[in-house]
Amino acid sequence: MKIAILSDIHDRLDYLALGLAAVSEEDAGRLFFLGDFCAPFSLKALAEGFGGPIDVVFGNNDGDVYLLSAMAAQYEHVTLHGIYAEPEVDGRRFALFHYPEVARRLAECGAFAAVFSGHDHQRYAHRIGSTLWANPGEVMGRDGAPSVGFYETSTAEFRHRILDGNP
Repeated sequence: MKIAILSDIHDRLDYLALGLAAVSEEDAGRLFFLGDFCAPFSLKALAEGFGGPIDVVFGNNDGDVYLLSAMAAQYEHVTLHGIYAEPEVDGRRFALFHYPEVARRLAECGAFAAVFSGHDHQRYAHRIGSTLWANPGEVMGRDGAPSVGFYETSTAEFRHRILDGNP
């Protein structure tokens, strides 16, 4: 299964629309979101733009936890885990955490196929032993071109996709 990985929307619905178009083109069956929707309307746009399972962790700019939780509860396919998640897909274990400092330590423990983090708005993918530690980059496009990531469970391959186009 192909998993789309997104982070750091920061209410840029125009770039989120580009990201969701890429997710649709790639035919992803699941989506991991690594935090920083900012406002609940960004969560709503994500939930309405992707119909498969969505696993969400909070970021440091997700201040209205009550409204984000209420919004997530309106969508059966959205699971709001809090600050940390360990979803399993196709027999592979993943860890989701907004902050890279903690995510790196999770990758170092070797218990996961991949660990995904956001927060620093940078695209990267590192191998730590047999574990992938990756950041899909930012949807918002503040520190460079907006981007998303894709992980294929059958091959354990990860890649970034730059969101080119005009929002």
